[in-house]
Amino acid sequence: MAFVLVTPAHASATLEEAVQTLATGKLKERATQIDQLASFQDVRVVPVLEALGAGTLFFRKSDKAVFRTAPTRDGLQLIEPLTGSVVATEAKKNLRKIKVNNKLRRQLKAVIADLTLASADEGMRLQAVNALAKAGDHNALPDLKAALAKEQHEAIKTALSEAIAALTLKDPEATEEEKLSALILFKEKGNQQALAIVSAFAAQASSPQEQAAAQSALASVEKTLAFWEAGQNIWYGLSLGSVLLLAAIGLAITFGVMGVINMAHGEMVMIGAYTTFVVQELIRTSFPGAFEYSLAIALPAAFFVPGVVGLALERSVIRFLYGRPLETLLATWGVSLMLQQAIRSIFGPTNQEVGNPEWMSGAFELGGLTLTANRFWILVFALFVFAVLLVVLKHTHFGLQMRAVTQNRGMAASMGIRTPWVDAFTFALGSGIAGIAGVALSQISNVSPNLGQLYIIDSFMVVVFGGVGNLWGTLVGAMSLGVANKFLEPYSGAVLAKILTLTAIILFIQKKPRGLFALKGRAVEA
Repeated sequence: MAFVLVTPAHASATLEEAVQTLATGKLKERATQIDQLASFQDVRVVPVLEALGAGTLFFRKSDKAVFRTAPTRDGLQLIEPLTGSVVATEAKKNLRKIKVNNKLRRQLKAVIADLTLASADEGMRLQAVNALAKAGDHNALPDLKAALAKEQHEAIKTALSEAIAALTLKDPEATEEEKLSALILFKEKGNQQALAIVSAFAAQASSPQEQAAAQSALASVEKTLAFWEAGQNIWYGLSLGSVLLLAAIGLAITFGVMGVINMAHGEMVMIGAYTTFVVQELIRTSFPGAFEYSLAIALPAAFFVPGVVGLALERSVIRFLYGRPLETLLATWGVSLMLQQAIRSIFGPTNQEVGNPEWMSGAFELGGLTLTANRFWILVFALFVFAVLLVVLKHTHFGLQMRAVTQNRGMAASMGIRTPWVDAFTFALGSGIAGIAGVALSQISNVSPNLGQLYIIDSFMVVVFGGVGNLWGTLVGAMSLGVANKFLEPYSGAVLAKILTLTAIILFIQKKPRGLFALKGRAVEA
């Protein structure tokens, strides 16, 4: 079938008459009327057919004139079916819907797809190819082949080739050579769609050659899918690991320097998430045009607010409990309950919505992997925070003091380092980083008063497994636990996967009590 647009005046008038015939005849005659409209091969008829399928094509009772319609307050707006110009507004009682059934709707989808293969719009052509492939009617092969011969857009050419291959495998008149070529295409493609198509063909292959080729293609596709599935699990694991890294990295600093078991660390994450929510609400109400930059604006606020809370907590409670880890655990657990209740009193117990900027929305394909934008940017952000912390600890005066206190508190104090203030600002730094983690978590999790409780246990697991106070250990521990969880979940479920991971960590700590990367120094080795 050739795709020729009919534009001369006499042809247009004939097409208009064919549209008007939809107001006459019975439902059983509608299929013939649709085929008559399709025979014009004029893309102007596509909106008419779409309206017919959607139930928005009516005719006026008084003169049998056919219109596309749109609802208004006073009735239905009458739209000229081919030109799209608005004619008038009419009460619904003066109109009658042109009815179709499910069989006619399937016919309409195929006809519309056939017509839109000739569209100048690339998106419409691609949609038409996908619709014809999904319909599975091998009678569309001549149209698809003709479209492929004229197509210039690479993505549409690829879609056309795949649609032709899929329909060829269903065509009883296709030669064995054509079917074997189609199998090679899907063997190279190696995705879920290829698996479904090849599996269906293997079940009804008629010759030994076809059966052997189908089984070979099936084995190749399954092998490719297994490879990409492993890669997808690694990606999910790294994604989870980046979240654990952000949640645990502040805890690694405070736990490593001060030996404080801070059960309120998760609430610092929660405060950071709520700070992000407040910043976004202010931007929505006062500066809506700046919403795309809301996370960048929220970052310093989400660092500062939990940092101040952490500093106040250290100065008012924790500094009196150094050397008594059980009491710090109980005290910070009580503080965590107080902070949760304070958030419930201010914001309510329900979840709050934190929006995703456009650049953190959607997903993109990388080979056979599907990468969501928000998870990708959180991974990048987690590694950036890790790198900044390394610079702070290795190349700043404050970092030098922190390392001195970690390795030998008494010697550091005798050298004039004010260890109480190092403790205070270290705790504030760890709390601030937890708040930054809350910014990231607000993009992938519900912001609620219980947000921090979801990650506090996992954070301690990461810190202990990696080595208390060691940032590299925290990085390796977070990524290792994330990947291990995601590989176990398909076989054991999410809950059992966590139990198995915890059991493995307990056994590992029995062998290496200081974790993967133990800190060195006279104080920590004592």
